[in-house]
Amino acid sequence: MMAGLLFARAGVQTLVLEKHADFLRDFRGDTVHPSTLELFDELGLLTALLAREHDKVSAVGAVIGGREYRIADFTRLPGPAPFIAMMPQWHFLDFVADTAQRLPAFTLRMEAEVVSLIEGPRRIEGVRLANGEALEARLVIAADGRSSHLREAAGLPLQKLGAPIDVLWFRVPKARTPDNRTQGYIDRGEMIVTIDRGDYFQCARVIEKGAADRIRAAGIKRFRADVTISAPPLSAHVGAIAGWDDVKLLTVELDRLTRWHRPGLLAIGDAAHAMSPVGGVGINLAIQDAVAAANILAAALAAGVDPDPLLHKLRARRMLAVRTIQAVQRAIHRNVIGAAMRNQAPRAPALVRLFQAMPALQALPARLLGLGIRREHIRSPDASMTD
Repeated sequence: MMAGLLFARAGVQTLVLEKHADFLRDFRGDTVHPSTLELFDELGLLTALLAREHDKVSAVGAVIGGREYRIADFTRLPGPAPFIAMMPQWHFLDFVADTAQRLPAFTLRMEAEVVSLIEGPRRIEGVRLANGEALEARLVIAADGRSSHLREAAGLPLQKLGAPIDVLWFRVPKARTPDNRTQGYIDRGEMIVTIDRGDYFQCARVIEKGAADRIRAAGIKRFRADVTISAPPLSAHVGAIAGWDDVKLLTVELDRLTRWHRPGLLAIGDAAHAMSPVGGVGINLAIQDAVAAANILAAALAAGVDPDPLLHKLRARRMLAVRTIQAVQRAIHRNVIGAAMRNQAPRAPALVRLFQAMPALQALPARLLGLGIRREHIRSPDASMTD
């Protein structure tokens, strides 16, 4: 959606295809980081975006062995929005769609499921929909997620990095509070993250890879008891988890394409590099990909130039950020989450204790989490400024 907005803004005729009838999907990432908020400020859209329903998170921490630690303080960051905006993803996508649809070059089609690529003699020439319709395009951008059918159909080479965890998502009601109480809990061999969404917590119980069947076999009462012991603030309303239909499994993948393109096709976001949910960075890295793609390609496409010779530049531009964040996530999987699951009486890692003892150092994880590596800025043209 972000790529569609930026390409259409540059005057490129752009069609975004979404297979569902709306954007309303639960248990999707809601963390809009300072790097993304800065991009909307560069577009002159930040005030309008923040008029949509959201909460501000100015710091993140964890409760480890019953003791609370602050890890990252976003108020120490530069920029127009030194906080994470907790915004339901459907509100975010609705905002981008509403904004883009005011551009004459932009079209959005809902309930338009892409099922295959149209292969020409030398390049990808478009896509075919589930209803049999063929759509031709000078460039197909595959943004169809971590289980991308298009990257598989294009034969793009995938490197699997492995992830030792999965996540069980569920929701627990709560009373509204004046502050956002998103938090992580590590205790007794368990790790639970509670994302404050106003009148409920979106909760993630981190489990060992493949452990979901074993946990289900122990029964829903045992599940509720384990959640309550590890995250006491959930105890009052944990009974809202009535059965396993209320618990959704996210199979965590960590991978990346070693080549992101073929002539006529480019992969971005999770289709190019599936991220762990650690840090909630997936949305923000995907948006950075979209900005970089528009910076590299939009002017050429608007001028009628063949985009194929430029496609390799996106991976070259974005791979440092992808490799770095995935390396950090793998280290957290191994040294924080893995250690927590092995230890029934966990002790905060030395680095976390240092952040607590020296609060100024909390700016360092805030910068990595909130601004990322090699963050992008809007460089693509604005056709309305040249009309």
